[in-house]
Amino acid sequence: MARCEVCGNDYDNAFEVTTAKGQSHTFDSFECAIHALAPECAHCGCKIVGHGLQSEDSIYCCAHCARESGEARLQDRS
Repeated sequence: MARCEVCGNDYDNAFEVTTAKGQSHTFDSFECAIHALAPECAHCGCKIVGHGLQSEDSIYCCAHCARESGEARLQDRS
């Protein structure tokens, strides 16, 4: 069994995720993996599970948050 690095649950169905930077992480659920690895919106702080919108070094969950941060070029739809 492996222990989830987020919640500490010792679980026989835990899984390992290796990031693009070669770091390895162990989780017992996708919820814990998202909590640990998903980027956060630069405006509201929510976890970005989908693609998000990126401008320079900032990533946003939606165009509204991008606009609220002063980024007018990004759109949810074209």
